[in-house]
Amino acid sequence: MRSMNEELLEVAVAADQAGGEVLRRGVGDSSLDVQVKAENDFVTLADRESEDAVLGVLEARFPDHRVLSEEAGYRGGDASEFEWIVDPLDGTTNFLQGLPIYAVSVACRQGDRMLAGAILAPEQGDLFTASSGGGAHLNGRAISVSDREGLKGAFLATGYPFKAKAALDVYLDVFRDVFLEARAIRRCGAAALDLAYTAAGVFDGFFEFRLSAWDVAAGALLIEEAGGVVSDLDGGRDFLRTGNLLAGTKGVHADLIDALSRHASEAELDRLVERPSAG
Repeated sequence: MRSMNEELLEVAVAADQAGGEVLRRGVGDSSLDVQVKAENDFVTLADRESEDAVLGVLEARFPDHRVLSEEAGYRGGDASEFEWIVDPLDGTTNFLQGLPIYAVSVACRQGDRMLAGAILAPEQGDLFTASSGGGAHLNGRAISVSDREGLKGAFLATGYPFKAKAALDVYLDVFRDVFLEARAIRRCGAAALDLAYTAAGVFDGFFEFRLSAWDVAAGALLIEEAGGVVSDLDGGRDFLRTGNLLAGTKGVHADLIDALSRHASEAELDRLVERPSAG
């Protein structure tokens, strides 16, 4: 008999695949209806169609559950203890440019506990899955974070704070300290995939400011189930609400906390940039 977490994960995977099928048909299509949500932040017809496909799967199976999705916001199930967190297209700018680095991310939590999450990279055919206590997997194969012991020589991922430009100077101070220690830092433009590949040991760690809950929910569970550590800037668990995330192996995460502590804190980011509106 399947556990509840296994059932939730199965539905998350089906939702990912439904959204991914929509996106594969539209990548790089310059005729898509592109709208500007904020400076350098876009939404397309593909985002909405992928979201419709994902939500269709979730609502057909769990009509009473609450859902938080990037474009639709909150809907349904206000009394439910279960909440789905959906990014129907993470990496919209990449998608619009025809750069095949984008993803669909779906996660489910009960209260503050993440139970299941799945991230699909449609172009690569990579499906990352995790359930609470069930480990993390890539295309059905168990994965784990790397064995990197610290920032020295680490291969990292990050994202520039283009939605939080008031924090740019702080970010650049942190980036400089990390850059001087790391082997390389990549900015691929899809935080969900950055976290998924950190869980798989491709990246040794990740840091970024002012993400949204849908950017990180599934990826954070993947990293923890793969043996890694995830936190906000102060080492706490409030990253879904603050949008500030540090992740990686135990040693890399500890060094990231040390680097951040010299320049930033949750209180300092709150002073500079308001928190994301949902999560």
